[in-house]
Amino acid sequence: MLRLLLFIILSSPLLLGELLAAEHRPATQQHIPVLTIKGAIGPAVSDYIAKEISRANQQAQASAIILIIDTPGGLSSSLRDINQRILDSDIPLLCLVFPQGARAASAGTYILYACHVAAMSSATTLGAATPVNIAGGFSPKQQDKEASRQKSAMEIKVLNDAIAYIRSLAQLRGRNVKWAELAVSEGATLSAKEALEKNVIDYLVESPEKLLQVLDGKTIIVKQQEYPLQLAGAQLVYRQPDWRSKFIATITDPNIAYLLMLIGIYGLLLEFYSPGIGIAGVTGAISLFIALYAFQLLPINYAGFALLLLGISLLIVESMIPSFGVFGMGGLVAFILGSIFLIDTDQQQFQVSLTLIFSLAIASGSFIVFILGYIWRMRSNQVVSGLAALIGAQGTVLEDFTPEGVILLKGEHWAAISTEPLKQGQLVTVNSFTGLTVSVTRSSEPQKK
Repeated sequence: MLRLLLFIILSSPLLLGELLAAEHRPATQQHIPVLTIKGAIGPAVSDYIAKEISRANQQAQASAIILIIDTPGGLSSSLRDINQRILDSDIPLLCLVFPQGARAASAGTYILYACHVAAMSSATTLGAATPVNIAGGFSPKQQDKEASRQKSAMEIKVLNDAIAYIRSLAQLRGRNVKWAELAVSEGATLSAKEALEKNVIDYLVESPEKLLQVLDGKTIIVKQQEYPLQLAGAQLVYRQPDWRSKFIATITDPNIAYLLMLIGIYGLLLEFYSPGIGIAGVTGAISLFIALYAFQLLPINYAGFALLLLGISLLIVESMIPSFGVFGMGGLVAFILGSIFLIDTDQQQFQVSLTLIFSLAIASGSFIVFILGYIWRMRSNQVVSGLAALIGAQGTVLEDFTPEGVILLKGEHWAAISTEPLKQGQLVTVNSFTGLTVSVTRSSEPQKK
């Protein structure tokens, strides 16, 4: 008992010092995930951003997310998926157009408006957020004069929806609503300095590190509640797309998806025309399913897809029933038009290359008309090996016989039976065989060589 009291007395100063040190010791170091949007915004970028935002929201050490933007725009569906995740985040998104020379054009402008904090580096730009499919080839003045005549009802609906969408984001974040509408309706653009002066962005900084320094200690609004930013000493953690996002980025490249679809169709056709050990069929099935998954993520025009299938079908008909090129030419035209209309977007980054389309049109026509046509004709040829090759073959009677005798067939002596009398030297045709005996009838045709 005396030893226990002595231990407590001696150790008390040490325990007190440890408690005081723990009180002043910094908590687990914060880390700030840094996500990057570079290039066109599509399904792969949407998958990467959405996944990383969800991941950061589940980590206690992450008090904010930095989103670096340098994009010419992208697909509307992918943009709305990203913004939905931003608006639903429990921790703030700090958006930065970076590095110098970068831009947040088109879809990038919407994302910048959606983020809780918007910042730009010097020599960067934003704007030109008009939906591409209704922008047309007019200058702004021409577009104003002819808008009522040139825009269809659907285009007006799309434009008004885009204006309402960016207006709601500007109102939510307390930013310049009027300029946001101009960015959509007239394709207006701003430099970083102009954007700061017009209250389109919140800060002008030169790096993600500078952005953290500027925001440290400030309070922002997240889901209608005040959110203090304690960013001193926070560590930036650059998050790269994982293998799944990279795989989606590969297969959703329109050219890759297009090639996979054709490989799938031709693989299955080849397996049907010439059944074998299944390599062509298995490869075709896998490629086709991957292509269908990619097309599910891309804006597919089903009329274009139907034209593409019609073109392939007409080429197949040409290989089976020669029509002096009528089916073949029609098939090529339908194939090319279907390929051009396949991806329903005016974004150049998500269109199939015309060079690839015309190259594959010629290759596809040649493959189907010549290769599959040759295989189809081979299937209708007579069997040239085994006992089955004897059916229809001609032989010569060696001696008179009724009903059994011997004939010379393909250089060999064969036992034969016949229901009619046969004489030496007559030609006979093999109708069937039983074991090593053939059943023959007299032939009036000359002997085939």
